[in-house]
Amino acid sequence: QVQLVESGGGLVQAGGSLRLSCAASGSINSINAMGWYRQAPGKQRDFIARITSGGLTSYADSVKGRFTISRDNAKNTVYLQMNSLKSEDTAVYYCNINMGGIYVYWGQGTQVTVSS
Repeated sequence: QVQLVESGGGLVQAGGSLRLSCAASGSINSINAMGWYRQAPGKQRDFIARITSGGLTSYADSVKGRFTISRDNAKNTVYLQMNSLKSEDTAVYYCNINMGGIYVYWGQGTQVTVSS
């Protein structure tokens, strides 16, 4: 079993910053990519950012230049630094990991609300 626990969500004013964390525990073995997605009410879950085991990153256009993904392999943790937050960033944020190129696990989600 693998568990992902996200933290760091909350309420912030537009223009502010938040840092999300997602720690993986359990039967961890060879984590490949780690990523973040988000889902606003009534909308589909969208890709936000991804980081490979080698540190290569990719971002959705909507967050490029404002969000930064990073990971600590020793702690099996992925982070999402979110700056210059906008009201449209309001959503539930989910982390996921890919293990061995086969298994994908999701966290339970953390709410981020940006007030304008």
